[in-house]
Amino acid sequence: MRTYENLYLDGAWVAPTVAAPPTPVHSAADGSVVATVPAGSPADIDAAVSAARRAFESWSQTTPAERAALLTAIADALEARADELAEITAVEVGMPRKLARRVQIGGPLTVLRSYADLLGTYEFTKEVNNSLVVKEPAGVVGAITPWNYPLNQVIAKVGPALAAGCTIVLKPSDEAPSPVFAFAEACQTAGLPAGVFNLVSGGDEVGKALASHADVDVVSFTGSTAAGSSVAQAAGRHINRVALELGGKSANVILDDADLEKAVTAGVNNAMLNSGQTCAAWTRMLVPASRHDEAVEIAQRALAKLTLGHPLEETTRLGPLASAEQQTRVRSYIEVGVAEGARLVAGGPEVPADVPEGGYYVQPTIFADVKPSMRIAREEIFGPVLSIMPYSDEEEAVAIANDTDYGLHGAVWSADSERALRVARRLRTGQVDVNGGAWNPLAPFGGYKKSGLGREYGEAGLDEYLEIKSIQR
Repeated sequence: MRTYENLYLDGAWVAPTVAAPPTPVHSAADGSVVATVPAGSPADIDAAVSAARRAFESWSQTTPAERAALLTAIADALEARADELAEITAVEVGMPRKLARRVQIGGPLTVLRSYADLLGTYEFTKEVNNSLVVKEPAGVVGAITPWNYPLNQVIAKVGPALAAGCTIVLKPSDEAPSPVFAFAEACQTAGLPAGVFNLVSGGDEVGKALASHADVDVVSFTGSTAAGSSVAQAAGRHINRVALELGGKSANVILDDADLEKAVTAGVNNAMLNSGQTCAAWTRMLVPASRHDEAVEIAQRALAKLTLGHPLEETTRLGPLASAEQQTRVRSYIEVGVAEGARLVAGGPEVPADVPEGGYYVQPTIFADVKPSMRIAREEIFGPVLSIMPYSDEEEAVAIANDTDYGLHGAVWSADSERALRVARRLRTGQVDVNGGAWNPLAPFGGYKKSGLGREYGEAGLDEYLEIKSIQR
């Protein structure tokens, strides 16, 4: 069992200010306690913010090349532990180890290295007529991250914040914190100056203290839309800048001329990634009504290949959910779908058979004939549940796709790439993949509507942590 007794403050591992029982971290696979982390307090947030404020003066004056070198050193330190981190993440989050190595560890390292590279070309200074327009570090960043992609969500915030010249106080989720503590260790190994990065674990009161702190300049939060609203209100008391990466209910629009086998199979795999614990998952599959039943058959075949089991088993393609709370939530939504009259074609609310006892497993589930008004089509479930929705024509498909409070991600499939691009432009969402377009770590990621404010990754992610100054000459 991993035991973390100290917080990372001002370049050192120190005991929490207030003595409190440690927080247990449970295995997603069997419910056993696999780690403990310290319970910080608002007093620890005060100490961390003070350290970050002191460090800001010197860190903000470092050159892009100096910051790039440290980002690379942090990435190297994490790379050296990649297999270990993949196993830790698999146990705490539930994603199968082999997939976690590529997605949960490899992806974030690509993002971190991309910011080191970007610092070699980014224009921090630009002449506009008689003005010198400069981009400067925004100050102290308060980052609050979730459990579903623990290392990725940290790097998506801390990477660009460090690249910009900001200092950071991070409050991670207590449900999958071990990869985040490993990140702090990597910062120390890399020689990041004291106070530039600080880690305070703890409950909701710690997050609230950070979001509402008067000496924080930027608050960056990833989580549910309801929690994001609370964070924005807390930060607004001090006119702090806020970046929010929130929920999604993304539509996978399969047009009538698309390769149905390819589009449906890709859609099922996307919706089930990380057992559906992905804000950008394509949880609504929109198919032509005339091909609805054919799409259902393809989806059933694709789902059957996703073997459910222990995340450390080599044969596992789909793991458990991250917590008992998630398990209860997702099973209740499946019951809602049945009660609403959606046609259950795979899975169901019952606990799956032949899985490790005590684990947080849910049957991967597909509903057919789902109507836009149903809760399972409107609310973020955050589990392995896919809704297949028929439409009559392209206009109705676009209307259904946009009929949501969210706007984070989506997809369009068509044999005509120009048609697909035209439909993609009509979707009110922050990202759209056309015909299976690959993930781009330099492309902006973020949402319209209640999916959030601001963007992560690439230049847009860096801009979130910069202020703009005009100097007239």
